[in-house]
Amino acid sequence: MQFDIESLKYNQAGLIPAIVQEYQTGQVLMMAWMNREAVEKTMTSGETWFFSRSRNKMWKKGETSGHIQRVKSLYYDCDGDTLLIQVEQVGGAACHEGYVSCFHYKVKTDGSVVTEGEQKFEPAEVYGMRSEANEAAGPEIISHLYEVIMSRRQSDQRLLYHLPI
Repeated sequence: MQFDIESLKYNQAGLIPAIVQEYQTGQVLMMAWMNREAVEKTMTSGETWFFSRSRNKMWKKGETSGHIQRVKSLYYDCDGDTLLIQVEQVGGAACHEGYVSCFHYKVKTDGSVVTEGEQKFEPAEVYGMRSEANEAAGPEIISHLYEVIMSRRQSDQRLLYHLPI
């Protein structure tokens, strides 16, 4: 049997969810969306490519951070509507927040949220805006702003994902 990229079931926007897993440990690193072109580029390049819905464009994992993913295997599920990509995570972090996995927020039985895992890099240093205004403001303002955003995001997640467990 030969793999047929057209046999995958893409959603109305032409996208398919891709779960990315560390091949040695089995840890789920992230979930992202792929279009046909991203699947093709991933298969031909041996590194993961995705489609950004917010930016409406293709992106290569690690193009900014250097934390690339080398593909070890690619699976699709029995319905053909979800991909599982096993990778070697190079650089130590798959998450744009600097963690090994994007799934580092744990919802506890009381509804509170804790962050698990070690932050491998500071996102503001890797992705921070590089303008003269930011440089003039100093790194402490950027760090403070990042902390405020992350705090609000955690508060929002507690509200959005409060589970009656």
